[in-house]
This record gives sequence, structure tokens and C-alpha cells, in this order.
Amino acid sequence: MMPMVSAVRKRVPGWRAAAAVTSGALPCLAFPAPALWWFAYVALVPWILLLRSAPTGRRAALEGWLGGAGFVFAVHHWLLPSLHVFLFVLAALLGLLWIPWALLVRELLGGRPGGARAVAALVLVPAGWLLSELARSWQGLGGPWGLLGASQWQVAPALRLASVGGVWLVGLLVVAVNCAVALLLTAPGARVPALAGVTGCAVLTGVVWLWAPRPEVSGVLRVAVVQPGPVEDGPDSAERRFAVGEQLTAALAGAPTAPTGTSAGLRPDLVVWGESSVGEDLTARPDLARRLAALSARVGAPLLVNVDARAADRPGIRKSAVLVGPAGPTGDRYDKMRLVPFGEYVPARELLGWATSVGKAADENRVPGDAPVLMDLPGRADVRLGPLVCFESAFPDMSRRLVRDGAAVLIDQSATSTFQDGWAPAQHASLSALRAAETGRPEVHAALTGVSAVHGPSGERIGSALSTSARTARVYEVPLARGTTLYVRFGDWAVGAALAALAAYCTVAGARSVRLRRPLGRPLGAPAGDPAGAPLGESSGESLRTPGPEPSARPARTVRGSAARRAR
Repeated sequence: MMPMVSAVRKRVPGWRAAAAVTSGALPCLAFPAPALWWFAYVALVPWILLLRSAPTGRRAALEGWLGGAGFVFAVHHWLLPSLHVFLFVLAALLGLLWIPWALLVRELLGGRPGGARAVAALVLVPAGWLLSELARSWQGLGGPWGLLGASQWQVAPALRLASVGGVWLVGLLVVAVNCAVALLLTAPGARVPALAGVTGCAVLTGVVWLWAPRPEVSGVLRVAVVQPGPVEDGPDSAERRFAVGEQLTAALAGAPTAPTGTSAGLRPDLVVWGESSVGEDLTARPDLARRLAALSARVGAPLLVNVDARAADRPGIRKSAVLVGPAGPTGDRYDKMRLVPFGEYVPARELLGWATSVGKAADENRVPGDAPVLMDLPGRADVRLGPLVCFESAFPDMSRRLVRDGAAVLIDQSATSTFQDGWAPAQHASLSALRAAETGRPEVHAALTGVSAVHGPSGERIGSALSTSARTARVYEVPLARGTTLYVRFGDWAVGAALAALAAYCTVAGARSVRLRRPLGRPLGAPAGDPAGAPLGESSGESLRTPGPEPSARPARTVRGSAARRAR
């Protein structure tokens, strides 16, 4: 019997480790391409139940790390063909960021939490999750891709919440609901606070839906998105891709200028090409600049292209959004500021340069830009363009800054052809809905090979998206808007509130720990063995202990050592 019990005990850690990785990976189903947005509100429950039952803090930390690694790998699994084994290394490193959250879950939800602890959990567990997301949102750690709140990109009430507190506020509410469900399942004494928490989330969402400021539509901008689709790799692939984009753009020249009831039949005010749509520097290749200028004159609208090349007048390779009019480049140029780790540069190349030998990491670091740029749209004095390049649409602060500076339209030029058959194109396109809702400005996501999509100032989709199999140019009637969202005005206040709650909890917990370690009534400076500060003659080490049973008196013995008889 004992060997069997010992064998079971040895098997349990392995089972729990597998459960941690699996439960951590479950939330990936809430993101595109599955896009089961409703699943996000219960996806964390299995992981939470596992962590709260961890026998020790060390075990909870281990399962938090394993679950975090599972989450990172599942959400970014489409990177496997490019990074190969290095993706496992990245997942393991980033998984460490979930250890504090795991310890918090065990501390607040372990055992039989009562009402007070349940209320604290509903606030602090979401705050702890946000702390993990905030840490990995640093560009050097991969950026804010796969934030839990971003899974709600197609839910109108959630987009309204994003306009108030950004994607961070949405994520806090999603985790709070997961926490409440876990309490309802495991803590009968905490069901009232759990139900109150779910009700509070619903009430907050309703209040925001009814009273938060809404963007006021002030006009329309006709934007053509040119998607050349996949082009077979080869020494002349950049030239062939340029030719396809040129052909698709030229077809727009025959479109009428008056509305015909469908956006496909409109002449555009602006034509947008995707990321890396021009493979040569326009200064070094004036023939390409002339061809683009001729296209602009023919279509009757400026072209926003993206040059991915070594600059003729500056060292290094840059990815740049360049505006071209009938007379050639207008001089407006934006160089991508936040580069994709390993895809466009290798962090600490001296240490991690070996990644280029096991995957498709960048052979040479791209050069980042210095500052955001606003572009004036020729012929539309009321419209200023806020360009972003690819990965940058994942960063809420970048779009917020552009809108604060006066951008009327956000434009993200993207290329995810390396991951054409995975979840990446759909995940990337979904981010524009969040950025539009947060800022109250429309966002155009123009992808080289799909998915291309346009979202209005409330995050709603405009027209239909262009799939990864499409090779076309489509004109969208993009609604312009006035007004300022609360998120643009006040920024990441939800992050500040969550961090303040965590700081308050740590302060209270630290003070309690100090108080428990110091005997009652003894000054802080008194030596540990000094009974002067101990109450009523108790030593400092005994003042907080629970009194044990009194030791039994030894029986009386005779001179010879035998037990004395009890008196009759």
C-alpha cells in the first residue's frame, strides 16, 4: 500500500505541470482566428483553480511559470516556422512574468476565502494579471501582442470600455469575471461578493455604454486599400510586387467621383499600399518615384506607400511610410520607430545572434525612426494622417499620441506574408478595432497580403475585410469624427489604479508581516531576547504563540527511587 501511495505522489507533480501548461494555453482560443470572444470570460478559470490548490507557494510559482509559458506559446504559435526552437526559449522566459500573479491567486483564493478576501481577490487578481501584461508589453519583450482585453475587438460594449480606459480596462474586467466564476465554483462563503463582482462589471459596462462620450461623425474620407497578395519569392520579387500594386492602383482611375451606393465604385481621396510595398529607396530609384507620381496623377489622389530599403542618403535599412503626389514625394516621411524583435532586429545581437542560425531572424538590424509624424493630406485641409507601420498598431500609446497631436485618420501599413496561413494576419487586423475605439478616430489597416480591414471611430468594421487570398484594390468610405475619448484625454489611468491597488496591498501585507514578527508591546528597537518589552513576563518568542498544554507534574518518589504510594 505504501509503495502505491508513494508512486501516486510522484505522479501528481507531473500531472499538475501538464495541467498548468494546458490551462495557460486555453485563452488563445478567444483571439483570432478562432475568435471565441465569449470564451475569454471563463478561459482562466481552470488555471485559477489549479493555482489556488497548489500545496506550497513554490508549487504555485512553478505552475504560474508553466502556464505563462503555455499562454505565450499558444498565442504566438504562428512564429514557430520562423523562430523554430527559439520560440520555446522565449515562451519560457516570458512565462516567468506570471509568477507574481500565480502567488497572488494562491494567497487570495486558496483555502476557503471569506467575504473580505473574495472582495480583495476581485480587485487584486485582475491587477496582478495586468502587471504581467504590462511587463511583457515592453518592446524588447515582444510588445503588447495578445493582451487579454484585445480578444474583445468585435464586442461593441467592450469597445466602449476601451474608449474610456483603453484595452487595459477591458482586460481588467475580463479577469475579474474569471475570478468571480472561480469563487462561485469553489467558495460557498464568497458567493455573494462573487455575484456582486459580476453585477458590478455589468453595471460599469452599462454606465459606460450610456454615458461615455461618443465620437461625432464629421465627414467622410474615401480611402483605397491596395492588396497585391502573395508574390513568389525570388530575386525580382520586390519589382513584381510593385508592378502588381501599380496595376491594381491604375484600375482605380476609371472609378467615378460621385457616390454610386457602393464603396467599390468610388474614386479615392487617398490610396494606401501595405508595408514593404516598395523595395528600393525612391532617391536611389527615381524611376520608381516617377511611376508613383504618374499613378497619383492618373488616379487623382496621393499614394501612401511603404519603402523597405537601405536609404541612399543615410546609413542602415529603414521601413518608411512615404506620401507621393502627382509631383513626386511630398517630403512627408515616417520611419518606423518600434521594430519587431528578431524579425527586424536581434536584441543583444552579441549574445543572441545565434538565433539567426536556427530561425528566420533578421540578418541585419533595421534602423528605428526618431519621432512620430503627422502628414497633411493634399486637397483635404481638414485631414491629417497618422501613419503607423505594422507591429506599432499593437501599442496603444502610439495611436493615442498621434490623435492628441491632431491625426484625423490612423493608417497602419502591414505585412504578415511570412505567416500567411496562420492566425497572425487576423490577429493583427483585429488590433485596429481597439486602436480606433480607444482614440475615437478611424483606422485603416492595409496589409500587403491580407488581412486588410477598416474600422470606424467607434471600432466598428467598415465594409468587408480583404482576406489573405484576395488580390485587389478596394475603396472604403471612412467616417471622420470629432471629439475626444476619455482614454485620449486621461490615458492609462486604469493601469495606474491597478498598480496603486497592488502597492496598497503590498504595503498592508508588509506592515502585517512586521507586526507579526515583533512581539506585542515591545519597542521596535528592543533586543529579541529582552523581556523588558514582553507583556507580563513572557519572553519575546512566546508572546504570539498559542499556549500549549501544561506539562504534567512528575510523580513523587521515595528515597530509593520507587514511586510513592498515593495517600488514602
